Parts: sequence; structure tokens; C-alpha cells
Amino acid sequence: MEFELEEDVVLKVLDTSLFHIKWRLKPAAMRRLQIDILALCTGMRPVIMVDYGGKMPELQEHLCELVKFCQKESPIFEQLKVMVIEDMIYLIHVRGLAEHVNSSLNSETQILFVDLEQDPPKMIAQAEHSSVGVELQLVMKLFALAFPIDGRNKDLSSCQRTDYLASVASSVDGPIASPLSEFVDVSNYLEKSQVTIPTLNGWLLGYPVVYLFSKEHIADAIFNLSTKSLRVFRILVRRNSAFCKGAQQEELMSFSVPYDLSMGGSSEPWAEEFLIRLQSKWGKRKQTWRSLEMEVSECYPQAIVL
Repeated sequence: MEFELEEDVVLKVLDTSLFHIKWRLKPAAMRRLQIDILALCTGMRPVIMVDYGGKMPELQEHLCELVKFCQKESPIFEQLKVMVIEDMIYLIHVRGLAEHVNSSLNSETQILFVDLEQDPPKMIAQAEHSSVGVELQLVMKLFALAFPIDGRNKDLSSCQRTDYLASVASSVDGPIASPLSEFVDVSNYLEKSQVTIPTLNGWLLGYPVVYLFSKEHIADAIFNLSTKSLRVFRILVRRNSAFCKGAQQEELMSFSVPYDLSMGGSSEPWAEEFLIRLQSKWGKRKQTWRSLEMEVSECYPQAIVL
């Protein structure tokens, strides 16, 4: 019997599931969903943001149906869940997210922050140097409680922490990441915080550089970023698959950094370290991913929506 690549198994189940739930996607959205699901299932990314395939609430319904059916078809999908934060929707790998949170809180993974409340923006190495950075760490701790590294949910109301953590935890009813549900809503994590969705996304999506600004300074952040040239860092992959003969390069993820704060491009120490971490993950999954590389381009000042 011919060996079947893990990617082909994932894509077959994905196709079957989409057909079963009658979710028709345009070709570009279908390719994006394939890449994202594969990235989650192979440990390349812990969280992806779904900004394609429709609008809420239909998108949420489709994703929940998709995850539920995929999990019935194959254990490969058992760690996947749909997560909502306000009007944003994500697919997450529960164990991968737990490891990402733990690594962030223990400073095992380097994260740099760009303070967009200043003009020009300033790079800071420690979240503690910013009030909103401190609040971001508190939000990380809430994620650590909801997605513990040992896989067992903790009682959020029994843990000692700051008033902010306690006030948010008091509004949470039971375990967040129930193993019996394919859906989790953690919108309340930001209700009493100055942390913005773009800042949270930068961390959640695994970027090495995160834009840092509070809800009170959204207008400042938009202006300060819109008036600056950017470097766009793209991680490109090629897949090994019977579904992708002569597979072309596809984007695994991308993020931007103000040009003046990333003069070295891919030679920046943090960029090199980030690529090494991704290559380490890729090295364990070469049967799925044929290649992985970083591409850096320039983007001139333009209107930015945060």
C-alpha cells in the first residue's frame, strides 16, 4: 500500500467536510484555508485569523461545522477549535496555543514591541516598559489559565492574581476550552483592558514584532504608522502533495515593521532568530512542507486601518 502524506490526508478530509456542510469557497479562500489548516495540524502555527470565507455569524457557523465534521473523520483534527474575540474569528490548535502562551510568559520566545503611541515609533524589548504592555501580559496569563500547558483547565476563580485578572475571571463561567465544544469565546478578556485587538493579534498570531498601543491611542497609532514606510516580512512555503503538482510558493504568514526600525531586513537579529525557530519546526515536517523561506519587501506610506 502506497504511503499517504499527512497533507493529503488532511486535504481529503477537508474536502469531504466542506462538501458535507455545503460550504462553497472561492479558489483563493480555499487555498488559504488549506494552508491555515495544515499550519495548525503540523505545528507550524498555534493560531490563525480567518478573514476570508464570508462574514459573521455565518462564518462562525461554517467553521464550527467544519471543525466538528473533520474531528469525526480523523484524529488529526482533534486539537482544533474555533475561537472568537469580539468581532474577530480564529482557528486554534489547543495544545499549540498552550505551548505558545507558556513560551511567551517564560520569555522562551523573543518578542519585540513597537510603541505606536510615540512619533516616531520606538522599539522596546520588554513589555513592562509600557503600561499597555503590562496589561498584555495579564491577558496572556488569562490565556494560560484557559489553555494550560498540562491540558487541564483550571478554575479561574481560585487563582490568586491582580484585581484585573480576578475581575475578568469572575465573569467566566466554568472552563473556557471545554474538550466537548469546538467553540470558545474569550471576548471578555479585553473588556476591562486597554489592550487592542491589533496588539493581541500580533502576539496570538506568533509575530516576532508586535505593535503596541492602547485603546485611548488608536488615532495616534494609525497616524504614526500611516506616515511611515514599512518592511513587510513574508514567510513562504511550498507543499509536498499529490493535490499540488509542482507546488508554487504560498504565504504561510506575514507581518510588517516600520522601515526605520528594521534597517537590516532579514538580517535583523530578531528576524534571523524568528526564521531559525520556524525552520526548526519545518525540519520536523519536511514530508508536508517542501521548503520554507523569508522574503522582505518595502511598503511606502499609505492609509492603515487598525
